[in-house]
Amino acid sequence: MNSGTGTATDTSDRLKAAIAELAGVQSLLVAGELDPRILTDFRDAVNRVRNTAWAAYQYTESKITGEDSRSIMSIVAGERIRAAYQLCQAIQDDLETTDVHLQAGQLIQLHAATKSLTDKLSDVVRELK
Repeated sequence: MNSGTGTATDTSDRLKAAIAELAGVQSLLVAGELDPRILTDFRDAVNRVRNTAWAAYQYTESKITGEDSRSIMSIVAGERIRAAYQLCQAIQDDLETTDVHLQAGQLIQLHAATKSLTDKLSDVVRELK
């Protein structure tokens, strides 16, 4: 990956393409009837991108002004926790429905990741008490 202007240009080009794609998606959303679960997933994804874009902007501004960026990084971490909570709720719903067929390998990987996260969360929560 190039550094400097090349990377900024690549990012700008990708963001412009994403904006155009979202305009097309907006038209689809207005025009059609869609599965409510898909709409919820899409809305959550857009919300995560919106929050991440805001945090990236704030982080960039803090670097320009020389302000401490730790509070912004805490906000980003909080957003990840909120998103993880929502994903966990959606996965629980998926596990309870017969409409969704999940692959064993994915479930095993998810189980290992959530066990590791639960262990770490237990340590952190214990320290908070």
